[in-house]
Amino acid sequence: GSCIFYYRFLAHEIHVPFQHQILFENEHLMVIDKPHFLTMSPTGQYVQETLLVRLKNQTGLQDLTPIHRLDRETAGVVLISKCPQSRGAYQQMFAARSVQKTYHAIAPYAPELSFPHTARLNMENGQPFYTMQVQDGTPNSETEIQLLQHNQAWAKYLLKPHTGKKHQLRVHLAAVGHPILGDALYADATTQAQAPRLLLHASHLAFAHPSNGEP
Repeated sequence: GSCIFYYRFLAHEIHVPFQHQILFENEHLMVIDKPHFLTMSPTGQYVQETLLVRLKNQTGLQDLTPIHRLDRETAGVVLISKCPQSRGAYQQMFAARSVQKTYHAIAPYAPELSFPHTARLNMENGQPFYTMQVQDGTPNSETEIQLLQHNQAWAKYLLKPHTGKKHQLRVHLAAVGHPILGDALYADATTQAQAPRLLLHASHLAFAHPSNGEP
């Protein structure tokens, strides 16, 4: 009747030389600033070098579970559940799309667009299997794009996804012709080479507390 958890050990696991930061913590949640290049949970070639395992080793708390996820290449704010009893309430907020998520991205300046611009696309699984592609059909993804600042070449955009498709922000900016700098999947080689990493950052999360409704 016991449950046993184990982690496999990789002979040559790649070390990720960037550290996370705990921004906030209470009895239910940890709010973490995840660095670029750190995978959320064990998968593929990463086990010990993942945010979840690092946090468990750091805190000794074995019930930690991500409430939502960021791509390995994306940095920024993520919520981690500490308490199994309250975890479902927070997960339901994301399922109901009641969490306001804000991202910042650097991409080519788009003078032809009127801001705020709303991108609505039909996104489906693509080839290779770990990518997404835009297809004809009823839109199933939506992102509001705002312009924060720019020069003649580049711009800093504020992105508000209203849905949560895989790679949504990367695909939406690429679809309007201005892929995020450093994007190895959806940018051409010239744009990809302009940055050593994906210039996408999850900057802000807002929601009403599920137990008392407070912001």
